Amino acid sequence: MERDAPTLVAKYFAPTPLVRATSLDSRTRTVYLKIESDLPTGSFKVRGALYALSGHVERYGPRPVIAASTGNHGAAVAYAGQLLKVPVTIFVPERVNPVKRQRILDLGARLIATGPDLSAAIDAAYAEADRTGAFFLHDATDPDIPAGTATIGTEILRQLPATDAIFVPMGDTALVRGVATAAKQLKPSIRIVGVAAANAPAYYLSWRSGDAVSTETAHTIADGLAVRRALPANVTAISALVDDVRLVEEQDLLAAMAHLMARENVIAEPAAAAATAALMKDSETTGTIVSLVTGKNVAPELLERLQTARDSR
Repeated sequence: MERDAPTLVAKYFAPTPLVRATSLDSRTRTVYLKIESDLPTGSFKVRGALYALSGHVERYGPRPVIAASTGNHGAAVAYAGQLLKVPVTIFVPERVNPVKRQRILDLGARLIATGPDLSAAIDAAYAEADRTGAFFLHDATDPDIPAGTATIGTEILRQLPATDAIFVPMGDTALVRGVATAAKQLKPSIRIVGVAAANAPAYYLSWRSGDAVSTETAHTIADGLAVRRALPANVTAISALVDDVRLVEEQDLLAAMAHLMARENVIAEPAAAAATAALMKDSETTGTIVSLVTGKNVAPELLERLQTARDSR
């Protein structure tokens, strides 16, 4: 099997759209959206999961796989497992987004809800992997996941070589590490701006200090950014790769979701709107900017709230 990530990903998915977002332009910047939400499972996560699991199956055969997720990574692993005929078990927090939960189940995975947050689900997944000998495909630590997400950076610079900066939502950092690695190899001058939730600032604090930081909680509507334990190896990587990290508040995320829906006709879940939220507060970054929109799996009550607000205008 070909282990080149762009070649493998291209076997399954066409490049995702890169579209102008004139509502985010200013006199000094031109903004494009890289829209990942029309990939299978509604999120960018299938890139990393399919690449990583394909490599594992090539090396070890169709051994059962376990993952822990707030939803999108779990659905991506379930999707890859279905394609590759691998049994999949996904651990999720007890209060998981119901849209993401149903995606996982519809893809034939076994689902186990446990604990209050992603860290608890990860701990439970580790314990299950130790007990059963299954392969734990950990989104934050597997070395092949960023190679899959790097294909986004490659696509962006093939589609728009003039790109000066890429704004990237930053949860467990697999996305930003992959995008930054590929983009900086192709264009060393490009700026990578990570965006974290103010209510889940572990990696922001770690990037600033250079040391892995943990927080007691990560209570944010952006479940894809809800990380409370930074990992040392990932902190080292983002310290080298990421030029700036911004924090966005909960109201910023909601405003960005509403803006994307009303002005750009794009549905984005809270984590997927984080890059746009940071851009909406930014008056300094100039040139040609790409903002990643990473998923569309909005919880029903939040989507209804946004639609009601839009219709009442």
